[in-house]
Amino acid sequence: MALDASTIHILASELEESLNGSRVEKISMPSRDEAVFFVRCFSGRKQLLLSARSGSARVHFTSEEFDYPVTPPGFCMLLRKYLLNSRIIGVDTIPGDRVLLIHFDSINEMGERVSLLLSVEMMGRYSNLVLVDGDGIIVDALKRIDDTQSEKRQLLPGLEFVAPPVPDKKNFLLDNIDDLADEIISSPKFIPDAVLQKVSGLSPLLCREAGLGLEDVAASDASVSQKTLLKSNLIRLREPIESPEKRRWTLVFDGERMVEFSYLDLFQYNGLRKEVYGTASELFDRYYSAKDRELRLKNRSQDLSRQVRQLLDRSIRKQDSRREELGNTDKADQKRLFGELLTANLNAFHKGDNAVSVLNYYTGERVTIPLDVTRSPNGNAQKYYKEYRKLRTAAEVLKRLLAEGEQEQEYLRQVAYDITQAKTEEDFIEIRKDLKESGFLRGFKYKQKGKRRTEPFFRYITTGGYEVLVGKNNAANERLSLSVASGRDLWFHIKGAAGSHVILRTMGNDPDDVSMTEACEIAAYHSSQPFGQLVPVDYTEARRVRKIPGGKTGMVSYTDQKTAYVTPDEGRVLAKRVK
Repeated sequence: MALDASTIHILASELEESLNGSRVEKISMPSRDEAVFFVRCFSGRKQLLLSARSGSARVHFTSEEFDYPVTPPGFCMLLRKYLLNSRIIGVDTIPGDRVLLIHFDSINEMGERVSLLLSVEMMGRYSNLVLVDGDGIIVDALKRIDDTQSEKRQLLPGLEFVAPPVPDKKNFLLDNIDDLADEIISSPKFIPDAVLQKVSGLSPLLCREAGLGLEDVAASDASVSQKTLLKSNLIRLREPIESPEKRRWTLVFDGERMVEFSYLDLFQYNGLRKEVYGTASELFDRYYSAKDRELRLKNRSQDLSRQVRQLLDRSIRKQDSRREELGNTDKADQKRLFGELLTANLNAFHKGDNAVSVLNYYTGERVTIPLDVTRSPNGNAQKYYKEYRKLRTAAEVLKRLLAEGEQEQEYLRQVAYDITQAKTEEDFIEIRKDLKESGFLRGFKYKQKGKRRTEPFFRYITTGGYEVLVGKNNAANERLSLSVASGRDLWFHIKGAAGSHVILRTMGNDPDDVSMTEACEIAAYHSSQPFGQLVPVDYTEARRVRKIPGGKTGMVSYTDQKTAYVTPDEGRVLAKRVK
């Protein structure tokens, strides 16, 4: 849900209470469209997040930890220049619009006290941060808007700041309930749609809440009792705005998925789980932090997948080129033969000849050998020997490079699979760290932030009570197979494809057939063929697994394996996972 004017109005009143008189101690920008103000309030030091990101623009206190760029963006430097060490002297809104205004009292470079305004505009793709001086002139905007982008409102340094145009509708925050109801019932639309059409300041969510019990009623056909119900619904929406004790910051869940939130209990979602928070900031931090985390992980997954795909494509092209070069080395034996025949027939030709016909004593046939007219007979023979040695060495190098290339492609396919399984920021950091250590990534800086907060393995319990561990990435796979597993534990992996290493902890016992089958299904599910039919899974004792000498992280070889064919079922597998 995007923030509407009514919600922003309540938010402003809560922020005003906490921020009035506070001092700005530090300003940073974790991304190009987010700023974090570290403010010293009467209640202590807090982080105020101001986001102009399309789809998640908002303002609230946050406890989220951000990674900040080494070089601050230009707009961050501008905010620091004008607002660092200033005092916040007020927070208000433009009634009926999704704009929050933060007023600052600051000292300029001349030592003079000046007033500044930061307009936080939370309007979808038009969201912005605009810094305005005391004379109403724009200092700068996070997203500059010129006349080619908007004819009605430009946001450029030096121009007069003009508030966004207000919709030509009744204002939910300013007009009385009777006037709002009269305006709504003048519309032929169904009442929830009529509220959205005629009233500004309410999101579609709150318009549906205003039309509860009246969803199928055309506004212009509403009876007296239906109009009374409409007024009652509107009063219920208005009361929390005017009376803080009636606010109920509610977050609605459908299972584990966050659905909607508002400043009052959402009756349209009765039956779903709801969480109630004390302030808007607590709710927004919970809702948007999770959403932003999902978005960051999605973007990281896409970026990393693209990088790995490019590395794999490049490796495939290099392998094709090597195979072509190796094909050319087949002429090595011919070069050696020509060298031998010329050495055996040095008196049959002279310097200046461009070819010589000699008897091939291996086949009994005559063969014509091209000559270099600038070389002596012995020089031509040595030339062919040299070319033979060069081709033979090239063949040996190319065969080694082809073997390394096959291992490289296997590793990259495994990394591509690991990316699809990564669920947390730590998972992506470990994948990037492994890629850098393997020589595939440059410029990635890894900063250790204490212990890993999530397990590197998935855990399952089979029907027979045996523990099954599954590696989440190459580093976890290697640790699981070579360090965690004991000799009698059983090791599982999909045959001939990318997948996780899986260990069945036997505790020195012989597992039952059901547990063995379940371990095979888990290995098939945690592979690049999770929904395949009759997926081949190799298994052997963990002591038969060895790291490939010189191989990259997670690359192992194994012996004495057997192969089982299973069809994994997602529901059956996940039912055995330990949460």
